[in-house]
Amino acid sequence: MSRPPLPPFDAETAALKTRLAEDAWNSQDPAKVALAYSLDSQWRNRSDFIRGRAEIVTFLTEKWAREQAYRLIKEVWAFRENRIAVRFAYEWRDETGQWFRSYGNENWEFDEAGLMSRRVASINDLMIDEQDRLFHWPLGRRPDDHPTLSDLSL
Repeated sequence: MSRPPLPPFDAETAALKTRLAEDAWNSQDPAKVALAYSLDSQWRNRSDFIRGRAEIVTFLTEKWAREQAYRLIKEVWAFRENRIAVRFAYEWRDETGQWFRSYGNENWEFDEAGLMSRRVASINDLMIDEQDRLFHWPLGRRPDDHPTLSDLSL
């Protein structure tokens, strides 16, 4: 199975790969998201260490049960050969209704089939008031005309 675009990446394919990842994560479908990762993909997500698609599905299922009304924006920071570095922000609320904006960076490494074999994510959460939210599209894919992280100065 291959997952285009394939490495080595250029500016256009790195941006496309990043947008495809954002779209998948905004679907909040753990099984769909997991298909972008190699069978033995290794993650560090905050302080969680995850290995393989089954653990990815479990992790994401639990994540989106906790992080309600999830909306994410990703942006390429740098790329080289089979690696892409992205920055991201996402907004969500917890079970009490408290809103958060989570900021982070991810380092991605891809195999020759374009599947992500390694993901290293560092993430910080900021409590925000509902009126301070910036991501207001309907759940799912971010509209093409919605501001990017750079447009929002995030």
